[in-house]
Formats: sequence, structure tokens, C-alpha cells
Amino acid sequence: TRAIGLYVKRGKYGGTYAHKDIAFEFASAISPTFKLYLIKEFQRLKEEENDKKQIEWNAKRFLSKNNYLIQTDAVKNYLIPQNTYSENLEWLAYAEEADILNVALFGFTAKAWRDANPELAGKNNVRDYATVNELTVLSNLETHNAHMIREGKDKKERFNTLKEIAEYQLGILNTAEYIKTDDKNKSIT
Repeated sequence: TRAIGLYVKRGKYGGTYAHKDIAFEFASAISPTFKLYLIKEFQRLKEEENDKKQIEWNAKRFLSKNNYLIQTDAVKNYLIPQNTYSENLEWLAYAEEADILNVALFGFTAKAWRDANPELAGKNNVRDYATVNELTVLSNLETHNAHMIREGKDKKERFNTLKEIAEYQLGILNTAEYIKTDDKNKSIT
């Protein structure tokens, strides 16, 4: 046939062979049942892929929430006793520490995000819309911040260190993800 992507072999073990894309297209053209099966299988695989990504995201979100407990414990035990907040304003120390992390990682406070996204802010917060890489870095930042609080480092010093850590770690993770995606694209073409 001299066709690109097709190979015809005569004889006892002969047959017509084609690239899988050509074979799928040919089979789809002659069998509506096969075409429907192919479409349904593709949809099933995409849903399975999305479920795996959702599980991974949920795991990272769970991890960052647990690490937040480490940070809040450090705030409770090392910062609040030093401050003169009245009892009903103690939460300010927790919010301030969360915002240090938000600004170091995302570049804005939780309030700034809520003001910019009022339709999303009713039920969610900025961390619910973070990428897996951002949640991984956030988890690390919470642990680093708790450690620096216990060491007695001031807020400005902690912020500068956390911002540097966030940029470094996010850069590594995003580059690795880009390389992985680029490798997949190269294998497709």
C-alpha cells in the first residue's frame, strides 16, 4: 500500500497492521458499537485519573492541616504567653501566623484573598484552591515556622526565612512537574 502507518504482510503469518490510532479510527468507522466502547473506556480512564489526583490533593490538604496544629501549638505555648492580648483576642496570634505563611507562599493574606474572591470565600479559603505543590510547601513552612517560634525568632526574621524557603521549594517542585509533563508530551509526539 505504501501508506504511512500501515504494514501489509502476505503469507501464512501475514496480515494488515496499523498504528493504534489508525486502527482505532478504522474500527470506529466500521463499528458504531466499537466506537461507543472506545469513547466510554476513554471517559472511564479520565475519571480514574482525576480520582487519583483528587486523592493526592486531599492527602496533601490533610497533611497541611495536621502541620498547622504543630504551628498553632507553638503559637499557644511560645507567643501568646508573651503578648498582652485579652482572652477573647488570643486568636489574633494564630491568624497573624497563618497570614505570615500565606504571604510568604501566596503573596497575600487570607483577608486579601477573601476580598478578591467573595464568591469563593463563603465556604472555602485560599488553601482550598492551592495546588498540590503549594500545599506541600505550606506543610513544610508550618513546621519550619513552629521551629523558629520555639527558637524565639522575631516575626520579620521568620517571614524572610519562610519566603526564601517557599520560593526555593516551590521552584524545585514546579520545575520537576514541568519536566515530568514535558517528558510525557515528548513521548506522545
